[in-house]
Amino acid sequence: MSEQRKRDARLKIQLGALVVKAGLSEVDTGFLLGVLLDASSRLNDELYFHRLKQQGDQAFQKEPLAMEGVE
Repeated sequence: MSEQRKRDARLKIQLGALVVKAGLSEVDTGFLLGVLLDASSRLNDELYFHRLKQQGDQAFQKEPLAMEGVE
């Protein structure tokens, strides 16, 4: 497997793990994409960005994202 394909596969696994960690693995995929698109459209809103980043950082402090065995 090429290095680029390995990096791409690892990124997809990491993003999937984030979806699971957020408790969104069972939601409708259209809803999930809508949530991500909404967040993407607000990246320039500093208050929104910092509020969500703080929530995410706190979640990682409680339980880091486990990526054992992923190369």
